Amino acid sequence: MTAPPDDCLARNEWLCGAYLTSRREILWDAVVQHLELTAVSVLLGLVLAVPLALAARRRRWAAVPVLGVTTILYTVPSLAMFSLLLPVYGLSASLVVAGLVLYSLTLLVRNILAGLRAVPAETRQAARGMGYGPVRLLVAVELPLALPAAMAGLRIATVSAVSLVTVGAIVGYGGLGNLIYSGMNTYFKAQVLTASVLCVVIAVAADVLLLLAQRILTPWTRRRS
Repeated sequence: MTAPPDDCLARNEWLCGAYLTSRREILWDAVVQHLELTAVSVLLGLVLAVPLALAARRRRWAAVPVLGVTTILYTVPSLAMFSLLLPVYGLSASLVVAGLVLYSLTLLVRNILAGLRAVPAETRQAARGMGYGPVRLLVAVELPLALPAAMAGLRIATVSAVSLVTVGAIVGYGGLGNLIYSGMNTYFKAQVLTASVLCVVIAVAADVLLLLAQRILTPWTRRRS
């Protein structure tokens, strides 16, 4: 019994419009979960990375352990990382988020620290001469000038998180990775290709949006270029 000539699902083709229409809700749910896991992970990583970078900048002795630990965490294979976190978080979305947060710290901390260190000393001195205290100096002068480097790290961390979310399929919380994983097990070509392409689209879209946000937040870099 041969498949109907117009039934690309029955023929198990890579490109299949019928898959998009018949699995629309499944794809949408996977995309939403993928976006949620990525956004939460990167935001939590940013919340942790800023104080770590500030501590490493203000206390030179802290820079080596902070950068060393975050770098070591980044070298741990994703499967091993999830296995180590499993006793703490169990088979949950929190397990995936925790792993992605730890992976993002290396990229975020390094770039934020590099941006803070690149602020000219004379700029800090001029701000202090104008009566800026430590908090106002940080918020109004140092962080804005460090923003281009910080945004570069944020873009890389976000794109990496979009990719790494798929590994969460091993615990059932991988967004589009769930579809890729199940599609590979059943050799469902259209599902594997569609989910993979959507991952790439999300990564590219996130990078473009962050780049636009960087240009809006740092208008002085456009004038200088």
